[in-house]
Amino acid sequence: MKKIISLLLVVAMLATLACSCGKPKAAKVIEIDLTTEEYAFGVDKNQPELLEKTNAFIAKIMEDGTFDDICARYFDDEDGNEKAVASAKQGDRDSQLWVATNAEFAPFEYKKGSSYYGIDMEIAAALAEYLGKELVILDMEFDAVCVSVGQGKADIAMAGLTVQEDRKEHVTFSTTYYQASQRIIVGENDKTFKDCKDADDVLKVLQGMKKKVKIGYQNGTTGQQYVKSEGDYKSNKLKVTGKGYANGVLAVQDLLNGNIDYVVIDAAPAKAIVKALNK
Repeated sequence: MKKIISLLLVVAMLATLACSCGKPKAAKVIEIDLTTEEYAFGVDKNQPELLEKTNAFIAKIMEDGTFDDICARYFDDEDGNEKAVASAKQGDRDSQLWVATNAEFAPFEYKKGSSYYGIDMEIAAALAEYLGKELVILDMEFDAVCVSVGQGKADIAMAGLTVQEDRKEHVTFSTTYYQASQRIIVGENDKTFKDCKDADDVLKVLQGMKKKVKIGYQNGTTGQQYVKSEGDYKSNKLKVTGKGYANGVLAVQDLLNGNIDYVVIDAAPAKAIVKALNK
């Protein structure tokens, strides 16, 4: 009996070790751009004057260095440089700028307590000041951001939005202000993509994966289209199983918990999320 009990204990220990091996202790970003995208703001189609003023504002902050200064606060790897942005309560629509966002997409938009932070949020505050209006930030699920503007529930969507044809059904895009891309996040010891040199190499590796491979993404994003071979990425023809999350943090946490294999998300948020979670 003692031998049987000892054997069972050994088996249990081995099983525990086997399970723990499936959980990476940290994550890393594969430094290869999978896509080339452009970010813009989604303006209410019924407010052509707002579109015109927004485009003039974008041109101004690009020319006078304001945009570069804002980006530097979030890309210089120094914590504590961010500026808090406050939201007023919804009131008189004519005197306020209602901005729809999803504040779970650092470094473009996120929250600490009741204050908003991020590149888009600082731009939103500056845009409201430029227009002579009070800023109201409406935080919602990413899928609802453009839809809410299209329904007249917000004036402009500012949420790290990639210019896409399907979103044009709801909004008119401003001029672009940021060049973005998708990247893949893996466990720290994962060597699956070690020989990849460019986006085509990564795609070929992914195309060779079976349905049992699980890849996470934030719902409604380009990452979802890339993984599920939808929209502009139908030609990917991936066989993997995609899993959607409310935000990228939850996806990477699930990767670290061993529940999914990879995460595809925008490059800047990928870097911010991995840095935060690895701490």
